[in-house]
Amino acid sequence: MLGVLLLAFSLVTIAHSDFCRPDAQNAFKVRISIKTALGDNAYAWDASEEYLFKAMVAFAMRRYSDKETTQISNVLLCNMTERVSFWFVVTDSAKNVTTVPGSEVEAAIRMNRNRINSAFLLTDNTLQFLKISSTLSPPIEPTVPVWLIVFSVVLCLVVAGILFLVVSGIRQRKKNNNESVEIGDLEDKCDTPVTTENGIPCDILDLKAGQINGVYAADDEQFTPL
Repeated sequence: MLGVLLLAFSLVTIAHSDFCRPDAQNAFKVRISIKTALGDNAYAWDASEEYLFKAMVAFAMRRYSDKETTQISNVLLCNMTERVSFWFVVTDSAKNVTTVPGSEVEAAIRMNRNRINSAFLLTDNTLQFLKISSTLSPPIEPTVPVWLIVFSVVLCLVVAGILFLVVSGIRQRKKNNNESVEIGDLEDKCDTPVTTENGIPCDILDLKAGQINGVYAADDEQFTPL
């Protein structure tokens, strides 16, 4: 009986080693950069972390297929390196002698990529599934609707344009009024008649100091009393 169990275990081990090997069918390579991601807070990759990885892959498979048959034991790791890189496959829990198609594993990983990254405090760049493309983060929706932002910008431009037109009109009106006043003063000067006396324009006489007529001055000298 014991020999039969040992033989069965050996066959399973051989089958698993054949499933999980570099570039095997439905196998995926993982590269982890803990030091790069966490720096001084980096943790060591050990058997507990490997168990957590298997659990997260099993969780992803269960959530993707809505089946509870995938167990942690169905996730196989191999070719582990000190720089934390390894290969993994997921075996079919129903048959246990075949692996789950790579397309299903890829879809499950992509669907739960953020959950897997969060479990290890890593990102798509520091927890790399080399055959699985990185997932795109959901677009960030602005708190204010886009149409409201566009409407506000257009409204500000319209108000600025109106203010510019109003200020320009006021300045132009003031300029026109000043020009009208200057033109009116010039016309008044041109229309005012110039009065002359003895051939001398009155406007050039010094009214304060007075102006002495030479004719009357000569008469005064003739009749100057002795």
